[in-house]
Amino acid sequence: MVTLLNGGAYLLHGKNIIADGPQAESEIKNATGNTVSRESAKTQTISYEILKNHNTSGSMEKLKVKFDKLTSHDITFVGIIQTARASGLEKFPVPYVLTNCHNSLCAVGGTINEDDHVFGLTCAKKYGGVYVPPHQAVIHQFAREMLAGCGKMILGSDSHTRYGALGTMAMGEGGPELVKQLLKQTYDINMPGVVGVYLKGEPMKGVGPQDVALAIIGAVFSNGYVKNKVMEFVGPGVEALSADFRIGIDVMTTETTCLSSIWKTDDTIREFYEIHGRSEEYSRLEPGNVAYYDGMIEVDLSQVKPMIAMPFHPSNVYTIEEVNANLGDVLREVEKKAILSLDGAVDYKLTDKIVNGKLYVEQGIIAGCAGGGFENICAATDILRNHNIGADEFTLSVYPASTPIYMELVKNGSVAELMGAGAVVKTAFCGPCFGAGDTPANNAFSVRHTTRNFPNREGSKLQNGQISSVALMDARSIAATAANKGFLTAATDVSTEYGTYKYYFDQKIYANRVFDSKGVADPNVEIKFGPNIKDWPAMSALTDNLILKVVSEIHDEVTTTDELIPSGETSSYRSNPLGLAEFTLSRKDPAYVGLAKEVQKAEHARIAGENVSDFYPEIKEVMDKIQAEFISVSQYNTGIGSTIFAVKPGDGSAREQAASCQKVLGGWANIANEYATKRYRSNLINWGMLPFVIEKGELPFKNHDYIFIPEIRKAVMEKASEMPAYRVGTEGLQLFTLKLDELTDEERQIILKGCLINYNRVEE
Repeated sequence: MVTLLNGGAYLLHGKNIIADGPQAESEIKNATGNTVSRESAKTQTISYEILKNHNTSGSMEKLKVKFDKLTSHDITFVGIIQTARASGLEKFPVPYVLTNCHNSLCAVGGTINEDDHVFGLTCAKKYGGVYVPPHQAVIHQFAREMLAGCGKMILGSDSHTRYGALGTMAMGEGGPELVKQLLKQTYDINMPGVVGVYLKGEPMKGVGPQDVALAIIGAVFSNGYVKNKVMEFVGPGVEALSADFRIGIDVMTTETTCLSSIWKTDDTIREFYEIHGRSEEYSRLEPGNVAYYDGMIEVDLSQVKPMIAMPFHPSNVYTIEEVNANLGDVLREVEKKAILSLDGAVDYKLTDKIVNGKLYVEQGIIAGCAGGGFENICAATDILRNHNIGADEFTLSVYPASTPIYMELVKNGSVAELMGAGAVVKTAFCGPCFGAGDTPANNAFSVRHTTRNFPNREGSKLQNGQISSVALMDARSIAATAANKGFLTAATDVSTEYGTYKYYFDQKIYANRVFDSKGVADPNVEIKFGPNIKDWPAMSALTDNLILKVVSEIHDEVTTTDELIPSGETSSYRSNPLGLAEFTLSRKDPAYVGLAKEVQKAEHARIAGENVSDFYPEIKEVMDKIQAEFISVSQYNTGIGSTIFAVKPGDGSAREQAASCQKVLGGWANIANEYATKRYRSNLINWGMLPFVIEKGELPFKNHDYIFIPEIRKAVMEKASEMPAYRVGTEGLQLFTLKLDELTDEERQIILKGCLINYNRVEE
């Protein structure tokens, strides 16, 4: 089904794979008549060409990328624009689309959500952007329909910014990276590795894009095979897939922890652009005759079966056939894994979902950028035709990804069929994906064609004893499960005649409702600020030395951004930095906020020139121990703050609030064995936080300990990769080593200044 090549590989004429090794050069010469070096072949990938065309550094080793377009949604655009305004923003320099698909429901937090929508509209007018009103489209579907272009690059403040199937290299990053683009700065990265994804065969009837995506995720996530690399989809199997099918696989590449994705393009993609009235955006993309990849994933599409990602990660994959055949064993294994994911906070059970030897599911959801596509919903309709979901606990909700898709589903009768079967068809909304819509009941089990199933994401509040479970499946198998009244069923196990549905895109829907400035800014427009929209608090520059108190210690294998700052209803406070910060780690470590705020009292006193021990008495003993060995250390040259330790933090969402909330509570750093994603590490840096790394093994400190780091400012300035640190214990100072992986010159300056806002601030 999915095979990973051990090492790099050459791809000849887009069809033949030659594994890198001693014989590779002669094999290539025999096949092509030419000698081709590895370095030369690396320049023949689609990825290399696109990055070269967008790089401004003059070096293909150290890239400084400028994107063609930007896009954000209503959890992120307020903070982004507020940050850019503080740095002197006058006009959006590239097309910037503000969508409203995350906080579209306005019942939580009073007027907060709609206030932010009005803020977005007035900013689009003032700075020359595009504003997509609530319920019109989820962020990524609008981008596919209206923004993507072959050979282009798009940067979005959502982790699932992936338009590779349409020939667009897109990346999801935290808001500060978009701020840099708005200020005409660059996205700075080393040239990423490129991993080929070689598709062959064609999917069996009943298998959908989520099945293929989950099979790939299951093969590459845990081993880091594509971490921070570009996945390039090639091979003869690409032609067997429709545009919608490719899009459905592509959007899920985020869950592999890759940096981005790109696909070769063909007449199927040409037709997609023609349907959407943008035929000029199409061009043929394919690798050169001899292209080198840093790894190769071979996917035999014909061998992929209906899949399910069990709680609590998209990589926890099984075939549905395997689950049903070994139900008790699989569910007990999931329960065992959940003990770690949930810290034993609730008595988690799945085996009680076994009814008469079958797995009973309480909820099905088909939604968002992954599930809400036209073909997915049409296929689900075909399965449910002449069936109904029954009148028991099981419910089914369907969210088309955009109003144009919804309109076509109305016209071709799919909506009527779905509603007749008992499904509820709703407007375009990302809520089911991040915990702000269709939250399952306590202990309920939901199957969803969405993007994630992390713990603490879909409404779970462990400290209140509340837990909900989400498994990821393809729309087709969700529909088959619905037709079977909630009992887990693979789409390949039902007899279905799938229709062929032609999609027609109605351009008038957006033309009549979306505000498009056409890039023309109107400086006379007054921005409307709701009472919840607050400016960022002042943030200090990095001091000569640091004293850090460890206020949370997390030993999960991976820590997601949803655990660092929960999504769902808490996101209504995303425009109020201090208000949102109150939720930091609230579902993972409820003691964190209180501890961090106590330490912050010392820093506030230090900045004000007060005696810090008057406001935070326990710091006196710590300072005495440090000064016994470092006599030059004082509160005037030593910052006092908090840090957390996590094994591998930052998987999942691109939301910069995972870092900024720690910063506004006095966080100076994270300490980790490694960072799950580049985007989370970048978020830390852009908020002036040090992304320390420590070797795996027994920690030289524990929760609530103090760590002293002398001459940290000097270490950052002099580009030190290692620095001494000391645990401040009852017996004095114990030395250990912290590391800082590579930082660009700009990143070092951001950390030294205290955050990106300070780095760019225009003094009035």
